Amino acid sequence: MCGIVGHLGPRNSVEIVMEGLKRLEYRGYDSAGICFVNEKGQFSVFKKSGKLENLQALIAKEKIIARSCIGHTRWATHGEVNDVNSHPHNSEDIALVHNGIIENAEEIRTELLAEGVRFQSDTDSEVFLGMLTFYTQKKKMGLVESIAQSFKRIRGNSAFVILNRATSEIFAVKRGAPLVCGINEISSEVLVSSDPYALVGVVDKLYFPEDDIICYLSAANKNLLRFFDLNLVPSKRYFSKKQEMSFKASEKGNFEHFMLKEIHEQPELMRGLVQFYFHGEGKDSLHGITQLRPERIIISACGTAYYAGLVIRNFIETFNGVSCTHELASEFRYRKPLVNPKDLAVFISQSGETADTLAAQTLCKELHVGTLSIVNVEGSSLYRQCDHNLLIRAGIEVGVASTKAFTQQVLTGRILSHVLAGHLNDKEKTNALIYKINTLAERVDSLLVNSGLIREVAQQLYNKKGFFFTGRGPYFPIALEGALKLKEIAYVHAEGYAAGELKHGPIALIDHEMVNIAVMGEDLFEKSISNVQEVRARKGIIVVIGPESHREEIKKISDHAILLNLEGLGEFSPLFLNIVNQLLAYYVAKCKGTDIDKPRNLAKSVTVE
Repeated sequence: MCGIVGHLGPRNSVEIVMEGLKRLEYRGYDSAGICFVNEKGQFSVFKKSGKLENLQALIAKEKIIARSCIGHTRWATHGEVNDVNSHPHNSEDIALVHNGIIENAEEIRTELLAEGVRFQSDTDSEVFLGMLTFYTQKKKMGLVESIAQSFKRIRGNSAFVILNRATSEIFAVKRGAPLVCGINEISSEVLVSSDPYALVGVVDKLYFPEDDIICYLSAANKNLLRFFDLNLVPSKRYFSKKQEMSFKASEKGNFEHFMLKEIHEQPELMRGLVQFYFHGEGKDSLHGITQLRPERIIISACGTAYYAGLVIRNFIETFNGVSCTHELASEFRYRKPLVNPKDLAVFISQSGETADTLAAQTLCKELHVGTLSIVNVEGSSLYRQCDHNLLIRAGIEVGVASTKAFTQQVLTGRILSHVLAGHLNDKEKTNALIYKINTLAERVDSLLVNSGLIREVAQQLYNKKGFFFTGRGPYFPIALEGALKLKEIAYVHAEGYAAGELKHGPIALIDHEMVNIAVMGEDLFEKSISNVQEVRARKGIIVVIGPESHREEIKKISDHAILLNLEGLGEFSPLFLNIVNQLLAYYVAKCKGTDIDKPRNLAKSVTVE
């Protein structure tokens, strides 16, 4: 959700923070701001609603040199979108930025108002600043102690980065929200952010603090970064790793949009996943789960990751013969689920910071259920909290609407199924799986080179009233994901349905302005054709994404047919057809002129409920 960047070091901090905020635009936001200690030793604050370029225009006329700075891109929760509610919030001596929600903010605000503390904004974030001001000024506490005491008071998931005017030092603390620190000892620079992507190219080592740990960023060469618990005792409760990401991964190259670039990256990522898990260091991760023998598997996720989980559930039940349930994390966490220690709970998240998914994982841990993550970010909260982890190796995904992460999640889930079935050391079965994944990569390569028909279909249909994506069996989750992509970036009405369910209500909406995107493979082909006929009889527009082997039958009943060679792909056929859905959504959105990489109201990493 909100993006946070803080920098302390010999270079101009404002330039580094602004570059970091630019890299975090993909997370979704509605305002941006920075605060730094100027040459006079005072705070300078610039903040503006709207896009980051509005903030850039605001500071362009200023000659700014600063050695410490904090910055923020806000995704509004409390208070409308305006300059006043934008972050940072500051007093004369303390400035802060915040990601998350303070659930008991109004209770604390009432107490502080009674003590004479005044507020400028409608945000819950400023309540934390009010507590810091109260403790430092009226209770005469030091700033670090004030941070600890204030953080103990609040409820909910939050991360704060705090700038001390007197010393230009930065403090950070989090609970259930993403936070990462980084250092470059050679240049004596230290950074903190809500996302490691903001630190690429500046630091050479990353530190992921656990919850309730205060990070102390200082200019002292020997102590650039220190950690304390809320009792101010030095702590080693953090995960550290070498910075390995490349800055080039966060650039568009020759592509018009990040989303299109990321769609095109998928074949190479598929091959890389095979190399990593079957020929590289990822084999250790697989060997770590070979001994698991769950009686049941519970999959939990949100959004696109939830749909990836539906595909993985099909793998588990088909190839493992193990009962598998699939749960929306936002619902699972508030139920009283019937689980037992013989279950395995699998959590899927691109960022590893999805609030509802983290809460579901915590619930399972409390119920003594083993946990495993399928995640993109090593060192993320979900990665650290699970017993076992499988990285999807998707690299930086900048486009808010997930494409390559979905594909990698599904493939990683299939590898998990393979290992749980005891086939890791079976050369014949392992080679067969590798062959299918590599064949999928080759077919996607060919599709991307020959995507003109998909663009033409989008150009003819982008102004239609609504879209129904349908699929049966293993293609049903692909229908759901296809509809989600179109909604996310083209802002059109789109719904995904099991094809057999259309007649149970939704078919009432079908007319000559409604489009049925029918996703079908060899499985249940005849029944899928019958469902398309039902829509066609009511004058709906038919687009079939299906197998080349049934060309004649599909041509007879469709207005537009996008046909692919599914031979030899087996269980990966749905994943291949989904690439068409991704491209179709992209081209429809391009025809409509929407902001494809940063769709309105959406955030890449959903760190609040």
